[in-house]
Amino acid sequence: MTMLRTLFLQPPSFDGFDGGAGSRYQAKREIRSFWYPTWLAQPAALVEGSRLIDAPPARMGMEPILADVRDRDLVIMHTSTPSFASDVKVAQMLKDANPKLKIGMVGAKVAVQPEESLLKGGPVDFVARNEFDFTIKEIAEGRPFAEVDGISWRNEAGEIVHNRDRAIIENMDSLPFVTEVYKRDLKIEDYFIGYLMHPYISIYTGRGCKSRCTFCLWPQTVGGHHYRTRSPEHVAAEIRLAKQYFPQVKEFFFDDDTFTDDLPRAEAIAKELGKLGVTWSCNAKANVPRKTLEVLKANGLRLLLVGYESGNQQILHNIKKGMRVETAREFTKNCHELGIKIHGTFILGLPGETRETIQETIKFATEINPHTLQVSLAAPYPGTFLHKQATENGWLDESNAELIDENGVQMAPLHYPHLSHEEIFKGVEEFYRKFYFRAPKIASIVNEMVRSPQMMKRRLREGVEFFQFLKDRRAA
Repeated sequence: MTMLRTLFLQPPSFDGFDGGAGSRYQAKREIRSFWYPTWLAQPAALVEGSRLIDAPPARMGMEPILADVRDRDLVIMHTSTPSFASDVKVAQMLKDANPKLKIGMVGAKVAVQPEESLLKGGPVDFVARNEFDFTIKEIAEGRPFAEVDGISWRNEAGEIVHNRDRAIIENMDSLPFVTEVYKRDLKIEDYFIGYLMHPYISIYTGRGCKSRCTFCLWPQTVGGHHYRTRSPEHVAAEIRLAKQYFPQVKEFFFDDDTFTDDLPRAEAIAKELGKLGVTWSCNAKANVPRKTLEVLKANGLRLLLVGYESGNQQILHNIKKGMRVETAREFTKNCHELGIKIHGTFILGLPGETRETIQETIKFATEINPHTLQVSLAAPYPGTFLHKQATENGWLDESNAELIDENGVQMAPLHYPHLSHEEIFKGVEEFYRKFYFRAPKIASIVNEMVRSPQMMKRRLREGVEFFQFLKDRRAA
């Protein structure tokens, strides 16, 4: 079968914008980071002869992309709520360069707002809703739009048609390895995350998340709440291949929403990785029992990325986190004792936040003392329960509803009668200051830098970026 000549595109965007097809929250980060475009690489692995361009990490402008699309039939673009307007402009430039081109968009934004996206996205021919791997494969095979499940599209009369939903993928082993696409189209040294060893490789071992956190984008839009997983053997086979293709890789990261949702499976994968002698990290909930942590650590686990969100129990209830502060404390203590590093993520401005709870969370974070942390502003993305709540309760001021400003810096769209945008925004800077600028933390960072020249280089670079970010934020 002759496939349409297909380009998968993560378009150019703001300088330093962390909005890739693997990024849960799209904004300029305090420290520049680039996630792998795994959600684009997966369908690209199904479409023979395709190419994936991930413009931001490759620092690629429009010229080479416009040159490429002259010989294409189909372009699949990843978009997000904050980058949508800019992505539509890119789509128009592609259409102008090749009027015969069919353009489709994928991502959480178009999954939950297909009609609105098509109305505002003039050059876009179709959008894919929910999981889109086989949707895109069928379109690339030349199947008429009317016969493809899971898309919304424009017919010849310009009317918007919503086809029936696509069934979600249950057999995750049926998907090919994204590593093949990484090898073909990406340069792994371009991908950098402050808390991971460089160069790293990121893959998914499953999709969906059992948790019901009200703010989290992917499970409520694309992935679903049923954790569908690849077999430990399938994961190990891809890691073996990746080691062969990229002998320089220092660490593997499993980007499943919550890799530790299925503990026996997490342990089984860990044991396979232990045989391969690799260093790895993953997303985890702050409730993994000590005995599982011991197994993971003994088989190469280095770091856990943990969403604590808040140190206030009521807020955790409000956002359906399903977590007790005491449990998170105990888990963190176990990690420290076992030598597992933690990158903790926190969110300010969630429902129930007050000046007092901000201070409570800062105190909690300094007490449990993760190795590094990231503090975000609560972002009510369309399609999430938090967005619905914010709209119904008047917490989302329409004039301040943008998630990022024109430079890509995250804004504080939520506000409450007792807590303004400004106070939440200032809370983020205070959080960072109080966490990092204390004697024990400074001593441990200096100690780390003295022991490792690579770490020294990274921390100094991160320090410069971080202060620049705070300065930009103040200016915003």
